[in-house]
Amino acid sequence: MTAEPSFREATDSDLPILLPLLREYYAFDGHTFDDQQTPAALAALLRDPSLGRVWLIADGPTPVGYIALCFGYSLEWLGRDAFVDEFYLREDYRHRGWGRKTIAFVENAARSLHIRALHLEVARRNAPALQIYRKLGFREHLSTFMSKKIAPEPSRTSNSTREPAKTTR
Repeated sequence: MTAEPSFREATDSDLPILLPLLREYYAFDGHTFDDQQTPAALAALLRDPSLGRVWLIADGPTPVGYIALCFGYSLEWLGRDAFVDEFYLREDYRHRGWGRKTIAFVENAARSLHIRALHLEVARRNAPALQIYRKLGFREHLSTFMSKKIAPEPSRTSNSTREPAKTTR
């Protein structure tokens, strides 16, 4: 294991490297990995730089994580903003300062892309991540993050990481 992570912007040719990392992250964080839609969404991001960037985090030549930055625009933040949409480091690389170094790298990259504000979402149960992000200057808001899917649900395959929750009426 090297002392410092290295970063490389991911391209379409990195899909076979990134997809297993996404599967690991989705299993860790409880997200649904759809065998058709997730790779398609990742490929769209990798192919269109106006949407954002994805970087591989590596230990020498070995990919050990990734971070995805998705672009937006905000009147409240007075211009272009970005959302750290996904950030995953394999367990062996956590608690070694690699997360802090990755966020510092992304902040510098975002500045060079004329991003005025970075946003991220953290599960409340992930107390170590919350503590780190607070130390790095991220602040919670009094507003509540809310979402509504407006696209039809993708069909689920038997290879999905998690089955959709059952609802009762």
